[in-house]
Amino acid sequence: MVKDDNDVEIGGILSGIGCWNGLEIKVLWVKEDYRKTGMGTKLLKHVENLAIEKGATISILDTFDFQAEGFYLKNGYEQIGEINDFPTGHKRIYLFKKLIL
Repeated sequence: MVKDDNDVEIGGILSGIGCWNGLEIKVLWVKEDYRKTGMGTKLLKHVENLAIEKGATISILDTFDFQAEGFYLKNGYEQIGEINDFPTGHKRIYLFKKLIL
């Protein structure tokens, strides 16, 4: 979690290491006023580095086409699948990134 100078939450990430040493990212959020400042990338890199220290070798997550697809692609994730028309008119996208090359 990231807080501003007034101790107000402005970003965070919910993740954990699951089966077979995979980092599973469930939620990454940044308050709208702080988006496009690099905070999301810093949060992502921080949790990836912590996961590597704990033995994770891969990171997996999903997002929607109206959320953060471009953000994750920009940060080295690769799309491995999608469900079209879920929710209606959109798609759910599954991505991964090798943490250890």
